[in-house]
Amino acid sequence: MPRKPRVEFAGAVYHVMSRGNHQQKVFRTDEDCEIFLTTLGEVCGRTGWKVHAYILMGNHYHLLLETTEANLVVGMQWLQSTYTKRFNASHREWGHLFQGRYKAIPVEPAGHYFLTVATYIHLNPVRMKGYDFKSKKLQEYSWSSYPAYTGKVSRPEWLSIRRVLDNLGLADTQAGRRKYGEYMGGRVEEVRHSDQPWLADENWRNIRRGWFLGGDRFRQEILDRLDGALKKGKRDSYNGEEVLNHDESRAEALIVAGLAKLGLKESDLAAMIKNCPEKYALAWLVRRNTFVSNGWIKEHLHMGKATNFAELLKKLAAAKHGGWGYDSFAKVKNIKS
Repeated sequence: MPRKPRVEFAGAVYHVMSRGNHQQKVFRTDEDCEIFLTTLGEVCGRTGWKVHAYILMGNHYHLLLETTEANLVVGMQWLQSTYTKRFNASHREWGHLFQGRYKAIPVEPAGHYFLTVATYIHLNPVRMKGYDFKSKKLQEYSWSSYPAYTGKVSRPEWLSIRRVLDNLGLADTQAGRRKYGEYMGGRVEEVRHSDQPWLADENWRNIRRGWFLGGDRFRQEILDRLDGALKKGKRDSYNGEEVLNHDESRAEALIVAGLAKLGLKESDLAAMIKNCPEKYALAWLVRRNTFVSNGWIKEHLHMGKATNFAELLKKLAAAKHGGWGYDSFAKVKNIKS
């Protein structure tokens, strides 16, 4: 049976989940979790994604993810493949890490659906077999967005908590975050006294087994989008060409902004040395914020073959004050796409 296409469109919200191959752990150590969150932050920078909730659970992870552009597929491919490479390098292993395709369920942003998924994600540790309610507090689970919601830890720039709080009529203030903690404390008690912790909330059944989460009108909207994708013959990617065009346009804008910070003009590039630090600073900026190919970058920056491209980009990003390329890198690194 052919695979259904991913439903991709600007402003889409998804509950994304992926498990380890053969149920193996994909997060063995705290360092693995840190690497994954770093990689997640990088893909958000490249794609413009917003993460509204996340949790890392040993052999799987959950995300409540919003894509401001139609780029779920390209972003997820990069996220999982890049983390796999970094995981394998860290543990000196090789091969597949994740089990088949990740699951991505479209979620209706309106109504109770959004809050339902966020709560489901944050309560994952509580539903673990053997969870000790007396000695363990939910906000002490480090590899979740929940501690950032309550203000226990700092919030990464790619994590957005406002929409979840809005669903409860709460503001992103100290008082609002405290009330969110009180709300979640009540949900913990519901799970604690349930005979079936995984189904303490009836709405969770659709999260675990459904292909979308929303009302009838939202269901029809998703079906219409699926029908349109199938008619166009797009099974693994929806609007993939639009994603490519958008990234190239984005990359061009970044180059213009970077040149301005460096005090250069686009016409200067052709006459500059192919491996000069200014060009590598611009290359880093584009790579950090888009998915355009290395070939596209080299061509547009007049870098020739640049056979040591990846190594010099790493050297640049790690440069200390006074080191090779530091001045150029410092001028462009904070440019937002």
